[in-house]
Amino acid sequence: MKSLSISWGDITSLKVDAIVNAANPTLLGGGGVDGAIHRAAGPKLLEECRSLNGCAVGEAKITRGYELPATWVIHTVGPVWVGGTRSEESLLQSCYRRCFDLVVETNINSIAFPAISTGAYRYPLDRAATVAISEAQEFLKRNGSGDKNIVFVGFNSTSIEAYQTAAWEI
Repeated sequence: MKSLSISWGDITSLKVDAIVNAANPTLLGGGGVDGAIHRAAGPKLLEECRSLNGCAVGEAKITRGYELPATWVIHTVGPVWVGGTRSEESLLQSCYRRCFDLVVETNINSIAFPAISTGAYRYPLDRAATVAISEAQEFLKRNGSGDKNIVFVGFNSTSIEAYQTAAWEI
């Protein structure tokens, strides 16, 4: 059964096929969810990421999950918010679409997303949640067969509320 859900918690502890890393362009770790994923996955994740030669904004690359409960980590680089004047929305949409492309290519059935670009990259949470929920719903519509479970992981009550509002309004 296909589903879309919203969960509060630590994305690194989820038992899903893949988690998404809101990465920086080097893919070599950093702060926030990126640093947490690298720490939880262990040093082999960094080693594999070094071999990928970075990632462009709006694109995604996949690695093994190593010491994580998740089998895979999909790394995507979201846009830095500059007031919405530099194609931020289309770049964020592309992040989700590229991640979903990898879901199909790798035969992933369950995936968890953090709030891409809403931390250090300052994308407004309500707008980011709307893009996330909309892209997930479109993916589920396009991929009518099979069981796909998509989880949006919030790190606080504000992010949970933003996802719930977006899901209600779309």
